Amino acid sequence: VYIGLNAAERIEQRVDLAMAELLRTGAFERRVLVVITPTGTGWVDPGAIDSLEYLHRGEVASVAVQYSYLPSWLTLLTRPEHGAETARALFRAVHAHWRSLPPATRPKLYLHGLSLGALSAEAALDAWDLLADPIDGALWSGPPFRARTWRSLVSAREPESTAWLPRFRDGTVVRFANQWQPAGTEGWGPVRIVYLQYASDPVTFFDPAMAWREPEWMQNPRGRDVSPALRWFPMVTMLQVAADIAAAEEAPIGHGHAYAFADYLEAWRAVSAPEGWDTDALVALKAEGARGERP
Repeated sequence: VYIGLNAAERIEQRVDLAMAELLRTGAFERRVLVVITPTGTGWVDPGAIDSLEYLHRGEVASVAVQYSYLPSWLTLLTRPEHGAETARALFRAVHAHWRSLPPATRPKLYLHGLSLGALSAEAALDAWDLLADPIDGALWSGPPFRARTWRSLVSAREPESTAWLPRFRDGTVVRFANQWQPAGTEGWGPVRIVYLQYASDPVTFFDPAMAWREPEWMQNPRGRDVSPALRWFPMVTMLQVAADIAAAEEAPIGHGHAYAFADYLEAWRAVSAPEGWDTDALVALKAEGARGERP
């Protein structure tokens, strides 16, 4: 279900349209339901949703409501809070109906957001809404540097872990993953949250403070796709990375801000624990999914 910005004048009206369509199509009768917060332009990454649908053999319903036409990078630098209001209204409407259903038969409920969508999806979560009946998990990819929850988790990481692949506490609730290090399927608690992020993603690792101090992600050991030739210079590096933000999606798939089907697949596998997949089947699915991606 996708509700465009022009479908109705107010946020509440667009959310009502989304809920009506979810109910009409029997979305709450599926095995999995995912609430998506799109990017600033209203885009939903096909690889992020295709991978989840393959893993659960089509027993997936998804819903997104558009909130802007602006590119995410432009919104990040000007109005980073844009989209949170829509994300919060949609989540609360879906969550309220989901809570009213019998726990034994209702779908697993997940959140997803890419880029600005990840920031807005974070803001949609209110701890008080979740204490009585928590969601099953979330996948946030390419979280922007302004995402508060992401920043707090990175700051509170285990000391021996890196800024570009943090480890938060015992990993039972939140894990970080990249293209070489999946989140894994063992040792989780009842709620699973994965941040999928590439060390070479400037949308995630830009920081205005780079103007006067070297960022932690540039320190050794570096991510495998961050050039060892990159050096920090006051002000210069900050401007370089800021310029990279506008072109981050033009990187080869699996680097920068271009997230790969295979990495989404591993992330959703960790978050949603699908049944009936062995190693050979997953390898074949990754290969098939990669065929549809640009080089």
